[in-house]
Amino acid sequence: MKKAFVTKEMIAEITKTYPTPFHIYDEKGIRENAKALKEAFAWNKGYKEFFAVKATPNPFLIDILREYGCGCDCSSLTELMLSEAMGMKGEDIMFSSNDTPAQEYAYAAKLNAIINLDDITHIDFLEKTIGYIPKTISCRFNPGGYFAIANSIMDNPGDAKYGFTTEQMFEGFRILKEKGAENFGMHAFLASNTVTNDYYPTLAKSMFELAVQLRDKTGAHISFINLSGGIGIPYKPEDMPNDIRIIGEGVRKVYEEILVPAGMGDVAIYTELGRFMMGPYGHLVTTAIHEKHTHKEYIGVDACAVNLMRPAMYGAYHHITVLGKENASCDYKYDVTGSLCENNDKFAVDRMLPKVEKGDYLVIHDTGAHGYAMGYNYNGKLKSAELLLKEDGSVQLIRRAETPKDYFATFDGYDIYNQINF
Repeated sequence: MKKAFVTKEMIAEITKTYPTPFHIYDEKGIRENAKALKEAFAWNKGYKEFFAVKATPNPFLIDILREYGCGCDCSSLTELMLSEAMGMKGEDIMFSSNDTPAQEYAYAAKLNAIINLDDITHIDFLEKTIGYIPKTISCRFNPGGYFAIANSIMDNPGDAKYGFTTEQMFEGFRILKEKGAENFGMHAFLASNTVTNDYYPTLAKSMFELAVQLRDKTGAHISFINLSGGIGIPYKPEDMPNDIRIIGEGVRKVYEEILVPAGMGDVAIYTELGRFMMGPYGHLVTTAIHEKHTHKEYIGVDACAVNLMRPAMYGAYHHITVLGKENASCDYKYDVTGSLCENNDKFAVDRMLPKVEKGDYLVIHDTGAHGYAMGYNYNGKLKSAELLLKEDGSVQLIRRAETPKDYFATFDGYDIYNQINF
């Protein structure tokens, strides 16, 4: 059974100041998880987690992770700007992008961020853009085909738009070395949201073996290997969570089997986690405002896919708790819907829940990553506030809700403000 980190009484008090819908994050859970990750990879002297900013781009939350030594993984100009504004520069930033505009490479270079190239053609593009090849550079690897653990296919890298082929990795390292690169990194993301302790060790074995071959055949000094993200979370109550300490130990084992005997025991391990770092520690809190009895039973809430688009986009499962009814029987079948003019604007389809009444608070679980961040403004809907439940039980506003003024502000040259009473 999934348990919410807020109660009906807490939300009733919070909504006196901050109306639903809103995202709320659990500081205690975030800290405990970051500490566990750091301990799991403490065996590697150079280990660093670069939090995937795309997952939850909020400086208040990223600042918590920074206390545990985390840097930022950025994929765009604005994410680089956010990291810079937080005081990050140099090797605290990993710039992993694709189809990258010249302006973004230039900005990353200005910050001395570690640039992770997505394609072999970007070597020349980067050099023409900034006038040189950085001494530290990374390349993203995609082996193609299917990525499997034992007999289980985890994902299909061959269908992904990202990364260098195996042959391009060798060619790319040679070219980069000739152009002045001195310290090389490798990066790979081969499966998403894996709920198995075997993913990272299996990926690491493949990466470590390739690293030895690259060193031997190109003479490149490989200073770090970035295992990227892919460690998932248990969205469904019956799913078993990953154990980060078992995962860290599994990576250590293959590190000592492959890299250490090859004389590469100084290679740093990097990770680039987003969902694992924040996902379980966020809730979308919404209020039931309508019920509809037609061909199905519907509960309409004041949130919509603008606030959380994963169910509409992927059919993704997010658990729902009706606050105050945690121990009631789930013997009512509902579609839980938002108000967008799209039939896929549903947080749940045929979900068994306790009887829901207008005014009930619903907690939608595991929205701490790719929740608020994926929001948009279709139908003129406005993005909600973000709140932080602090360790001492107090609540801090860490992003205000959007207003109509925000929505209309980009109509440059059209005087909306004086035509509408805000």
